Amino acid sequence: MKKVMITGATSGIGEALVELYYQTGFSVIACGRNKGKLLQLKKRFSAIQCLQFDITQPEEVMQAAADVSKVDILLLNAGDCRYIDNAYHFDAGAFKHNISTNLLSVGDLLGSFLPKMDAGSRLVFISSIATQLPFPRAEAYGASKAGLDYLANSLRLDLKSVGVDVTLVHPGFVKTPLTHKNNFFMPFIVDAQMAAKRIYQGVQSRKDYVHFPRRFTYLLKLISLLPKSWWQRIIIKA
Repeated sequence: MKKVMITGATSGIGEALVELYYQTGFSVIACGRNKGKLLQLKKRFSAIQCLQFDITQPEEVMQAAADVSKVDILLLNAGDCRYIDNAYHFDAGAFKHNISTNLLSVGDLLGSFLPKMDAGSRLVFISSIATQLPFPRAEAYGASKAGLDYLANSLRLDLKSVGVDVTLVHPGFVKTPLTHKNNFFMPFIVDAQMAAKRIYQGVQSRKDYVHFPRRFTYLLKLISLLPKSWWQRIIIKA
């Protein structure tokens, strides 16, 4: 039985992934910092292993790793989004929070769990389609996800020698507690179950790159090819 470890497992895409992998016969390690929500997951899916730790605390990450002997799929899903509402009065705290949660924590997770992955295993990074174009108020979130993209694409090259593959995932808008606070139009938004299904299918097909919904991702890629003044006008207006 293959073992999948999922961070950010207590809500949104992570919770949907726990359910899907459990139902398809995987041994699941669900990771989160909320003990109550982990207990609820354990009641729903009794055979899963739950690890309670905060990904931004290196000591907790190392302690959690001591309870894991092997991982076949490491699905790095946990993250957060804080917007920069006034770029001129730049919110350094929000910037540091996003970088720490979405990017720096990944280094600690890789340091502790990557050595537990053998040839044929797979690293999965949940990034964002927001890295395709700069968006207003997304300076902190976009920068953290752009860094994650580079990390994933670079690791794919260096990990070939040990047989560990890498999948980079670019979701569009997904209905989760994270997007619930958004007060702007979110085109082609999908639910967490659909997002989990797309990720699962891409990983099972051993794809290097997964993006969805394609109507939205292809639209953004097309807009990015326009002259700069054109796409800037479109993004700001939208």
